[in-house]
Amino acid sequence: MRSYYAPPGGLPGQKSRAKDRAIFTEAYAVIPRGVLTDITYSLLPGWEKAHGWVLARPLTGFSETFAELIMEVAPGGGADHPEPDPEGEAVIFVLAGDLRLTIAGEAHDMISGGYAYLPPGADWQVANVSDAPVSFVWVRKAYEPAPGLPAPEAFVTHDDDVAAVEMPDTRAAWSTTRFVDPNDLRHDMHVNIVSFHPGATIPFAETHVMEHGLYVLQGRGVYLLNGDWVEVEEGDFMWLRAFCPQACYAAGTEPFRYLLYKDVNRHLPLRLK
Repeated sequence: MRSYYAPPGGLPGQKSRAKDRAIFTEAYAVIPRGVLTDITYSLLPGWEKAHGWVLARPLTGFSETFAELIMEVAPGGGADHPEPDPEGEAVIFVLAGDLRLTIAGEAHDMISGGYAYLPPGADWQVANVSDAPVSFVWVRKAYEPAPGLPAPEAFVTHDDDVAAVEMPDTRAAWSTTRFVDPNDLRHDMHVNIVSFHPGATIPFAETHVMEHGLYVLQGRGVYLLNGDWVEVEEGDFMWLRAFCPQACYAAGTEPFRYLLYKDVNRHLPLRLK
């Protein structure tokens, strides 16, 4: 059975060192899992018995295209109108617990590893109908329409139900679980899972226009971020600005897996907003 790291909350002890692995630069940021405590979460209007840790939000000098949160919902909690922006699309990925997601009146009971895409304007609700907390990643983006293309439809699936695609010439040491067909131009974002066997690597410094949000689901790795090698582990989050050079290798004895956001499939604006 796969495992996915979810923040435990709480506070560090009084004897803990204040210095952690947090990094914030113009090119990238690292939010280590130890930062996700009870004094750093946010409460959200319309949500009951729930709170969220904000990992990224549109902000000058930081994320330009998306917001990302980890939500924790207590038993009996949830939201009837989770998305306040009519242009907002979303991906939900369940880390731990059981989540009931209702889309246009149809209920979907999601367990850890569950994945859902929700298009702009979708009628959806979330509820925790179990007797234990549920944690999930919530990626939000303002959808960018394209001439002649309708918005995608909602769907629900699971990590185990989507075959990972082996990256060329890697003998499956590096693979990507793509929940959306990369040739489907209706989608303006991809949220995939990237997996590495221990010792596997991205063997070159990727430098490209896509912005990234990476939440480490499992294992440990060492990431090259704009010339700096940074050790990361499950529960850590990384934001990478467009064109930030990046590479990595998997460390430890178990697979290194992360949930990866990137913006795709749209013409580039020729004027700064």
